[in-house]
Amino acid sequence: QGHLVESGGGLVQAGGSLRLSCVASGRNFSDYNMGWYQQTPCKGRERVARISVTGDYTDYADSVKGRFTISRDTAKDTIYLQMNNLTPEDTAVYYCAALDNDYQPYPFTPYWGQGTQVTVSS
Repeated sequence: QGHLVESGGGLVQAGGSLRLSCVASGRNFSDYNMGWYQQTPCKGRERVARISVTGDYTDYADSVKGRFTISRDTAKDTIYLQMNNLTPEDTAVYYCAALDNDYQPYPFTPYWGQGTQVTVSS
């Protein structure tokens, strides 16, 4: 069933920007709603942003609203997360995931990526 592969994470100073990418491998995910999630030891895994199949609709967690932008390129079967004005609170492992028609994540491994680390220094 293929899998998703995230990239673009790294170390950045507070106020900086990063652009995460998530590309499908071995399977076509262009017919799924998609989302970005962040995971930390203290907060667990929390939703960051979601996007519809067409890309016409998006939503964001309050903590990132106005700073992060989710987008997708259906031709490349890739989703992106542009992160601006980063703060240390954004430090986490970021995962992309395929979502069902109600924008809920699937519990199965093929619908989640391996994650990419984002570290924001003060």
